[in-house]
Amino acid sequence: MAINPVVWFEIYVQDMARAKRFYEAVFGLTLTQLESPIPGMEIWSFPMQQDVLGATGALVRMEGKDSGGCGTLIYFSCADCSVEAAKSAANGGQLFREKFPIGQYGFIALVYDTEGNMIGLHSMQ
Repeated sequence: MAINPVVWFEIYVQDMARAKRFYEAVFGLTLTQLESPIPGMEIWSFPMQQDVLGATGALVRMEGKDSGGCGTLIYFSCADCSVEAAKSAANGGQLFREKFPIGQYGFIALVYDTEGNMIGLHSMQ
C-alpha cells in the first residue's frame, strides 16, 4: 500500500451543538458543515490540508447511530497532549487517563468527549 491506510473518520454524536463546541474548544479549530448525502444526517468536518500527512474526518449525527463505546479509537495529534487533556475536562469531557509515555513513540492521553466517545491525544513531548 503506497498511502496511509486511514483517510477519513467519523465521530458519531447525539447533540451536535454540544459536540461541536467541545471539539472546537479543545483543539482551537473551526468545524465546517458539509452537505449531507443522506437526508437527516448532519456532518461537520475537521479542517483538512492537502499534501500533509494524516487523515481528516467529521462529527456526524445520524438517526439510528448511537455515540460512544463503538470500539474505534481515534488519536488526534497535539504539541503536548496534556494541554488538550486539560481542555477536554474543562469543556464538558472527562479524563480517562492522564498523559503517559509510550516509549520512542511519544506520549498519549485518553479522554471522553461530551457524547461518550473515547478519543486519544498524541504528542512527541
